[in-house]
Amino acid sequence: MNRILGMGNALVDILAIFEDDAMLKKYNLPKGSMTHVDEKTTNKIFDDIKHQSKYDIVAGGSAANTICGLSRLGIETAFIGKTGKDELGNFFIDDIKKNGVTPKLISVDNTTGNCKLLITPDGERTMCTYLGAAIDLNPNDLYHEQFKGYNYFHIEGYLVQNHELMQRSFELATQHRMTISLDMSSFNIVAENKDFMNKMLHKYVDIIFANEEEAKTFTGREPREALDMLAEICKIAVVKIGAEGSYVKQGNEFYKIQPVTANAIDATGAGDLYASGFLYGMSKKLPVEICGEIGSLCAGNIVEVIGTKLPNEKWNDIKNLLFNT
Repeated sequence: MNRILGMGNALVDILAIFEDDAMLKKYNLPKGSMTHVDEKTTNKIFDDIKHQSKYDIVAGGSAANTICGLSRLGIETAFIGKTGKDELGNFFIDDIKKNGVTPKLISVDNTTGNCKLLITPDGERTMCTYLGAAIDLNPNDLYHEQFKGYNYFHIEGYLVQNHELMQRSFELATQHRMTISLDMSSFNIVAENKDFMNKMLHKYVDIIFANEEEAKTFTGREPREALDMLAEICKIAVVKIGAEGSYVKQGNEFYKIQPVTANAIDATGAGDLYASGFLYGMSKKLPVEICGEIGSLCAGNIVEVIGTKLPNEKWNDIKNLLFNT
C-alpha cells in the first residue's frame, strides 16, 4: 500500500464569516490572497472577529488539510510540521490524530501558528497568517527516518519562502525515491519566489497543483496555455479554474475535468481537498482523468461546508461513490 507524507505550516484556523468586504478594506487585504501578519496585527484582527462575526476554530494549514483528507479516504499518512508547546499546539496534534494522521511534529517554546480566514458573501476566503512556531521549521529538523517507508511527498507552496528547508525536503524525498507533489498555494507567494520555484519544479517536482491566478503569475499565460507550460516542466500538471472545474495534463494527454454540482458557501480548503482526491487516485494507480474527477468530487463537497473539515456523513458518501463504482 502506498503511504503519503506531507509537510507544511502547522496552523490553527480561525474561520470568520462577514456580511461584506469591510474587514478586507480595513486591513488592506487583497481578496483571495494570503498575507503574513505580525503578532500584534493578528491579535487586532481576532479582536475584530470576536466583535463582528461568527467564527469557528479548527486545525488547518494547506498540506495538513490535504493529508487529513487522504487519511479520511483510507490512505496511511503522516505530517511534518512545528507547533508551540501551548493550548493551540495540543489542539493541532489532537486534531490530526483524530483524523488518522501520524504526527511527525516538533514542539518548541513558541506560540503555535494560526490563520484568520475571512470569508465574504461570495464564498471567497482571504487569509491572514501569523506563522508563530511554524516559521521555525528548518532544514535541521528533517532527517531520513521521517521519510523512510513513504511513497509520496506532498508539500505546500507556503514553505517556498524558506528556500533551504524546501530544498532539503526535496533532496530527502528524492533520495527515498518518492513521488513529489507541490501545491503552489498563493499567487503572491509565487510572485515573490518565482525563480526559486521554477528551479525546484524543474529539478524535483513530479505533480504540480495551481489555481488559475497562481498559474498565470508563474507562466504569464491564461489557464489552458499555462497548463501546457507546467506540463513541460512536471510529469503531471493540474490547473484549477474554480467553478469551471480543472485542467489536467500528463505528457500529451489533456483532460478537462468537470466540477461537481455544489451549493458553494465557502471556498476554504477546496484546493487542498482537490489534492487529497487527486493523490488518492494516484496512489491507487488510477488514470489521471479519474484522479481529477476524484479531486473534483472532494472539492465539491468541501465548498458546501464552512471550514476545511468534512463531517463524517460526507466522507461516507464520497467513499461509497468511490468504492461502489
